Amino acid sequence: MSGFGSPPDPESAVYVISVAAELTGLHPQTLRAYERMGLITPGRTGGGGRRYSLRDLELLRLIADLTSAGIGLEGVRRILDLENQVAALQRRNGELVAELDATREALRQALSGSGPVLPASRLPMLRDPSPGQSVVVWRRQHS
Repeated sequence: MSGFGSPPDPESAVYVISVAAELTGLHPQTLRAYERMGLITPGRTGGGGRRYSLRDLELLRLIADLTSAGIGLEGVRRILDLENQVAALQRRNGELVAELDATREALRQALSGSGPVLPASRLPMLRDPSPGQSVVVWRRQHS
């Protein structure tokens, strides 16, 4: 929990619409319109009042910057979708890199004899491929 005077968690929906509008330089009606268009989804109080987080304010500023640069709202929506896809792919790539590093290290130890010899069943496994994907494993043949 945040102490007095410390900023709220970026995900905590704490700002009422008038404060969010003032902090972003947008009119409250613009914030409502962006919500109707699905560009932003503020939190709600039990009584239905909108509450915006720091993350929401950053998103509103980004939308304002894009629209002021001449990008239409459908273009903004597409940009935001692509940014979300890129972030998800970056997270997945990080997971795969960590998994590959662990697999390489386990194989290095198993082949060098410097670590415990692991049976094949104990080596890190690649995740099962999604339907429609395949995994090809190559083994170099020694002559």
